[in-house]
Amino acid sequence: MIISLVGYMGSGKSTTGKDVAKALGFEFIDLDEFIEQKYQATISDIFEKEGELGFRKKEREALKEVLTTTNIVLSLGGGTPVYYDNMDEIAKNSISIFMRVQLPQLVKRLENKKENRPLIAHLSNEEMTEFIAKHLFERNQFYEKAKYTINISNQSTLEILDEIMNHLKKEKI
Repeated sequence: MIISLVGYMGSGKSTTGKDVAKALGFEFIDLDEFIEQKYQATISDIFEKEGELGFRKKEREALKEVLTTTNIVLSLGGGTPVYYDNMDEIAKNSISIFMRVQLPQLVKRLENKKENRPLIAHLSNEEMTEFIAKHLFERNQFYEKAKYTINISNQSTLEILDEIMNHLKKEKI
């Protein structure tokens, strides 16, 4: 069984994924970290050397590899569902959960973490708001293909975990 968490960067996929994996006794895999280990390069370095298209090809290969494993909780990069037929593969091979966070909250979460995010590192806070809004408009149609959606506002990590576990009970996990 694979549980995949999708959503925009800063939506809490990695933090929540670790909590879900611990609760289920599953392994946790962050796809970006998996890519860095597999290709012995940081995401930023791959973007710099190969551009976004080169990164997306590597991401696709890594995703296909990870989707062949079992008993994992998988945190996906914000763009992963958008490229190729990735979201269809994710939906077919896992229980997918969209972690939806509204724009103002995403901007607030990402303001102090820009340097670790290649797509927004060079943007001012005002430019970042516009960039994220445009991205959400483009990407939400892919995220919304997830089997379940969690609307995240001010819940604690425990409340988010409880909501996910309630969805997983429906799946007999």
